[in-house]
Amino acid sequence: MEEKFMKEALKEAKKAFDKDEVPVGAVIVKDGKIIARAHNLKESKSDTTYHAEILAIQKASKKIGSWRLEGCTMYVTLEPCPMCAGALIQARLDKVIIGTMDYKTGACGSILNLLKDYKFNHNVEVQGGVLKEECEAILQQFFKELRKRKKEIK
Repeated sequence: MEEKFMKEALKEAKKAFDKDEVPVGAVIVKDGKIIARAHNLKESKSDTTYHAEILAIQKASKKIGSWRLEGCTMYVTLEPCPMCAGALIQARLDKVIIGTMDYKTGACGSILNLLKDYKFNHNVEVQGGVLKEECEAILQQFFKELRKRKKEIK
């Protein structure tokens, strides 16, 4: 089941890739059904907060009519940053399932773990490594192409 929903998050990451956005995708699932999907739009919207996780939370909240996303699980291709990890806590998500870890800015277990190491009023369960290779591959391809384009400009 985890792989099925992570594949949907990867479809969102591909949409970001095609828009020259860092290819991160997220879906939120409640009762076995996707209620929200999103991908990074930070570059195209010129807005730091347009991460896939934040956008998916906004869509899910609108869909169910509440900011409390209890009973929901997020599937995200890359480990959330501190801003997004905080949003997971604030939204009261039950669980986050991560494709690959982010050893530069991750806040769910790699650099730090906001979801476990601190005593917030809500705990979000974390599971990592679902379709890890696929999630890593799209990121590696994106950054390889980005470096190539930057080199060509110089």
